[in-house]
Amino acid sequence: MSLPFWIFLVVWLLGLAATFLPVIPATLIILAGAAAAALLDGFQWNRDGLFLLVFVVVTVLAILVDNLASAWGARKYGGSKASVWGALAGGVVGGLLLPPLGLFLGPPAGALLAELLIVRRPLPEALRSTWGTVVGLLSGLGAKLGLHLLLGVYGLWHFWPR
Repeated sequence: MSLPFWIFLVVWLLGLAATFLPVIPATLIILAGAAAAALLDGFQWNRDGLFLLVFVVVTVLAILVDNLASAWGARKYGGSKASVWGALAGGVVGGLLLPPLGLFLGPPAGALLAELLIVRRPLPEALRSTWGTVVGLLSGLGAKLGLHLLLGVYGLWHFWPR
């Protein structure tokens, strides 16, 4: 196996593990690993240009999916815009106060508090939209994990010794 293959493999595995920690930009780590491996492999436009372009497109897609999923979940289950912003704020506050557990508990807590205190919804309705936030977060995580696995397979195939 070549050095670029091993570099990509190690960085991809680190990025894959970081997928479950929202504060760490796992998708960008994987993209950086692909770029570094391509440079170490003697970057050539005809061979590596399209490869890196695909990586950039999938990276943007993964970031969009990750950020839009919790909003989708909250809205699908009747959440307000305030619950979406509450989930975002809860993720930031939770991540700062109780890392890494707060990254998972903060968004639902923020959505719940926003529904109860800002929108003034009754508890059952607030819990329903909070559940939507959880569904959205888990859906986004699953989609991002799937995209990271695809990036890894594509990268390993690209750097496999010829």
